[in-house]
Amino acid sequence: MNLHRTTAEAKTGSDIPQQTNRKNIKKKEILMRIDIITVLPEMLEGFVNESILARAQKKGLAEIHLHNLRDYTTDKWRRVDDYPYGGFAGMVMQCEPIDRAISALKAERDYDEVIFTSPDGERFDQHVANELSMKGNIIILCGHYKGIDQRVRDHLITREISIGDYVLTGGELAAAVMADAIVRIVPGVIGDEQSALSDCFQDDMLSAPIYTRPADYKGWKVPEILLSGNEAKIKAWEMEQAMERTQRLRPDLLE
Repeated sequence: MNLHRTTAEAKTGSDIPQQTNRKNIKKKEILMRIDIITVLPEMLEGFVNESILARAQKKGLAEIHLHNLRDYTTDKWRRVDDYPYGGFAGMVMQCEPIDRAISALKAERDYDEVIFTSPDGERFDQHVANELSMKGNIIILCGHYKGIDQRVRDHLITREISIGDYVLTGGELAAAVMADAIVRIVPGVIGDEQSALSDCFQDDMLSAPIYTRPADYKGWKVPEILLSGNEAKIKAWEMEQAMERTQRLRPDLLE
């Protein structure tokens, strides 16, 4: 497994990206580093070393490092949780191992964000992914058990992000979702950058329907306009379809 634990020089990112300035951004040398702190690194090892994330790392455009939180505990049983004060149910992730992990990383480089995956956080969407893709170094702390000691949130976390209004066993899946969505739009990761910039939600609309060969399958035909070669008409059709699908399926995006 390619479980990174090495250090790298930090490169600072710029502010929130806009589609209008992505061409200028392409010319920069970009290296994004995401450090994920988790009690279950094995759950993420395969994910970060396959597909888009693997491609980004091979191109030198991004690095994904996994850190086992248990490596930072002083407990001989490698425990990182304890019972909550007040007699509440569940177990809570302790301050010390989290503080030690984050402090060790910060001693090596500066970080733009220290993110905690939490159902309480702001909703993760394409705009947030765009913004984070322009950062240099990010830490993602995966929640687990009942949650983390509030003092960690008060003093160490800069941002809390949720991928939806539901509760997962841990934050590993949320971290994977965020890492994939962020890294794939770093310029150079995807060969056809216009493909990433035309994804759903980039313009607060769903994408138009897409088709490929053959043009006629079992009598199911591709719209004639897409076979016409008329770029202006195809573009107008694409916009019309995107608007129609958004109004029908996700009208909230247009509010």
